[in-house]
Amino acid sequence: MKKIITSLLLAATLLSCTESESEFFVNEDPATFAEVGSIDIGDVGAAEISAYDPQTKRLFVVNNGTVNKIDILDFADPSNMKVIGSISMAPYGGAVNSVSVSNGKLAAAIESVDKQAAGKVAIFNTSDYKEIKVVTVGALPDMITFSPDGKFILTANEGEPNASYTNDPVGSISIISVDENYAVNTVDFSGFASQQEALKAKGFRVFGLNASFAKDIEPEYITVSGDSKTAWVTLQENNGIAKISLTSKTITQIFPLGFKDYNVDANGIDPSDKDNTVAFGKWNVKGIYQPDAIALYETDGVPYLFTANEGDVREYDAYVENLRIAKAKLDATAFPNGTTLKADAQLGRLNITSTLGDTDGDGDFDQLYSFGARSFSVWNGNDGSLLFDSKNELETKTLAAGLYDDTRSDDKGVEPEGIAVGSVGNKKVAFVGMERADAVALYDISNPKAPVFLQILKCGDAPEGILFIAAKDSPTKKSLLVVSSENDGVVKVYQPKTLL
Repeated sequence: MKKIITSLLLAATLLSCTESESEFFVNEDPATFAEVGSIDIGDVGAAEISAYDPQTKRLFVVNNGTVNKIDILDFADPSNMKVIGSISMAPYGGAVNSVSVSNGKLAAAIESVDKQAAGKVAIFNTSDYKEIKVVTVGALPDMITFSPDGKFILTANEGEPNASYTNDPVGSISIISVDENYAVNTVDFSGFASQQEALKAKGFRVFGLNASFAKDIEPEYITVSGDSKTAWVTLQENNGIAKISLTSKTITQIFPLGFKDYNVDANGIDPSDKDNTVAFGKWNVKGIYQPDAIALYETDGVPYLFTANEGDVREYDAYVENLRIAKAKLDATAFPNGTTLKADAQLGRLNITSTLGDTDGDGDFDQLYSFGARSFSVWNGNDGSLLFDSKNELETKTLAAGLYDDTRSDDKGVEPEGIAVGSVGNKKVAFVGMERADAVALYDISNPKAPVFLQILKCGDAPEGILFIAAKDSPTKKSLLVVSSENDGVVKVYQPKTLL
């Protein structure tokens, strides 16, 4: 009877797919991903972001190890990957930060040697690596992606200041029109300057040294709607998400993300790296979401935005925002046990921002705000409302798997950084990369308002790139997860089991 029910369910799933989808449908178990291949292409900086080309069955991997280049891997057999070539970035500028592939084209985001100067996007053929076009974009293009229809290339231009904070470029988004000879529209956030105080009241951050609103914004990561008409961009340092119309090539909204309350059992954290244990508990501290990567799942007419809430700190020669609670002046009324809290085994080691928390302006902290949220979240892409947060589950699951790094408890915990979404069998799955746990957590997000944990995978050191390859595009005709790690240059590939 069980086999009959399974067969009926499978048949129903196939009938619900389009003809092209059903042709490639594989009945896979998303809780059974296991490593099937691994390759080491260098050391620190040698494997940050990967992009896959189904036409050539090649993997293009950012490599800023000894030289700035894109390594090309033969990916026809993921269990036996080989480096077959590389594309030097020397003619185009400095480090290559991100790559994306669409319709036989490889697009690369390349920062200038002078990081505060305009960056470049170089487009190549994936078959022979010949240059198609080079265009100028904003300062420090940190992430690049094609729209699903391949008609647009978008870059998040972070616009970081120099060490002395004397040159702080405007943060921007470049929208490149492929069919218009790669014409570039670069848009910034100056039009929202009048909303600064209203946005800050809802948790948006504008706090750089002598920075204007537009200069303070630092775009990080982009996701695009299935119809290629809308994009969403994380503004990591600023704790927000921007919504962009690709039809009008304008920024239409900024969503402040607010803060997470760690004084709740389900949100409990371990704030100390010096307490000789890992214990998640309630603390009178808030987390600033500050998402890095963002991914999209659209269903029932709602764009669900999945974010990896890594956190980030502005720390330059001329300006440092972070300090440990042990060195902070705590308000005696808000923290009557302040002396005890400052102990290393309590909150003393936790890093917080000096830019928030003095609510009455008397020079001490009435509230404490730490970096990141140690979680992934789901937001409504229409209005920016929070629909789900994983609370402290990433950390408890990582600890249970023996992968939790207690030396990072005082900073941003497991530090979720990368995220991808894809269909595995008849389930929708989110893959969450955790930089400090060297692991990826998998969640069933078929109900995007209530993700369910599936499994956790050990990967390389500091996973940066989380790439999902759908079964229909995969060289094995099975779903693949590719994880590239920036601290050891290792690229690992995982594949799930097929259900009978």
